[in-house]
Amino acid sequence: MKKAIVSVFAKDARGITAYVTALLAERDINILDISQTLMQEYFAMIMLVDLEACPLPFHELAEWLKEKGALRALDIHIQREEIFEAMHRI
Repeated sequence: MKKAIVSVFAKDARGITAYVTALLAERDINILDISQTLMQEYFAMIMLVDLEACPLPFHELAEWLKEKGALRALDIHIQREEIFEAMHRI
């Protein structure tokens, strides 16, 4: 299984979760775990996803998510799980 971390940050608005999860489904990306929160008017979401069935190379997927997020004023980032874990080890 090829895992990655997807993070989404934006001003809160209706439909953010629906929009982002639809984008992931469009690329055959399975959501394994999801957490989201509101801090006053700001929205934050972090997802652990499985990229095994995704047809795009990782760098193309990252750029595609960034572009699609910009269309809705969302800051969407994706990071390989092993890099995320290495960066957050104590």
